[in-house]
Amino acid sequence: MTERGFWRRGAQGIDLYVRLTPKSSRDAVEGVDVAADGRSHLKARVRAVPEDGKANKALVKLLGGALGVPASAVTIVAGETARLKTVRIAGDPPGLEERLSRLRGA
Repeated sequence: MTERGFWRRGAQGIDLYVRLTPKSSRDAVEGVDVAADGRSHLKARVRAVPEDGKANKALVKLLGGALGVPASAVTIVAGETARLKTVRIAGDPPGLEERLSRLRGA
């Protein structure tokens, strides 16, 4: 992890650490939180239920919109059935990092 905490830069984009809350009253990115173990993650909520990948699809759409990238650039690479997920965002790392820093206090 970097000093930014909730993401890691890669060659073709970034890996973002997300804690997803499904079955929420709204779809939203709610800033960054630190877990009891000291790891940081971006908090996200979606209205979709966690069945048949619906919550994951809603998360992909939400993050794409929040970061200004197409949903096709967003891939869940770890934690498909867990609340804590690693999401890969393809694109220009410096540009993505700038947008992510704005989401820090969302």
